[in-house]
Amino acid sequence: MKTVKVVATWKKELQMEAQARKHTVVIDQPPTDEGPNPMEYLLFSLGGCLGTVASIISRQERLDLKGFSVELEADFNPDFLFGRTTEGRAGYTEIRAKVKIDADMTEEEKLEYLEKIDARCPISDNIMNSTPIKFTLV
Repeated sequence: MKTVKVVATWKKELQMEAQARKHTVVIDQPPTDEGPNPMEYLLFSLGGCLGTVASIISRQERLDLKGFSVELEADFNPDFLFGRTTEGRAGYTEIRAKVKIDADMTEEEKLEYLEKIDARCPISDNIMNSTPIKFTLV
């Protein structure tokens, strides 16, 4: 097992600063808008993870992967986030991924490759399956 650690600290208004290893990112929203918002970071994570796993599998299976990209879109109800409704849910209701695989493969082979990628992607797994969150006050 490996543990991943991130520390997120409120900076101002709706802005957070998060640190992982030696990397720092800003999480923000209008009016300051100095970085992507949390919902966008989730999609960043998914796209990055899918691409990373695509690369790992292509090396393991000696596939001639020339390119891999994914365009992600997702819908959510901001009224839930802002407390204007309790109907529905806070998170995305659907995530749509348009994947482009540049490789000498048939359409069927690309679909099989994409299934392998999705099955091994930790972010896909966390989105598709319930992961408990244990809160502790310190």
